[in-house]
Amino acid sequence: MESADSNPEALGLYMVESINKYKILYCQMVEPRMKTVREKCESPHSLLPMRNAFNGTFMVAGGYGREDGNKAVAKNYTDLVAYGRLFLANPDLPRRFELGAPLNKETFYTPDPVLGYTDYPFLETTA
Repeated sequence: MESADSNPEALGLYMVESINKYKILYCQMVEPRMKTVREKCESPHSLLPMRNAFNGTFMVAGGYGREDGNKAVAKNYTDLVAYGRLFLANPDLPRRFELGAPLNKETFYTPDPVLGYTDYPFLETTA
């Protein structure tokens, strides 16, 4: 959240090379691909150098949807894609992706009225 580094690629490569020494099984990195909750942007920094340097399974996150997540895996940009907000709002996300079904609108968690976490409908109840 508004944190930055003067040379994020060098820092990322240093971190990946450091954890390689310990034979870590996976590395998850989050790309700064979101301006706001609903507005994507292109990141000027690619995780590809870190992906290529890491010896284990590489996972990315950062506002991916079905299409761009599949594209990232197909182009060998990553091994796995993590879906945070989409999974919270769609507890049946793999099924929705499989069917090309519409996704629930993401709401963030509010205390009054209580919304989020437990009240998102499953696909069968949204027909």
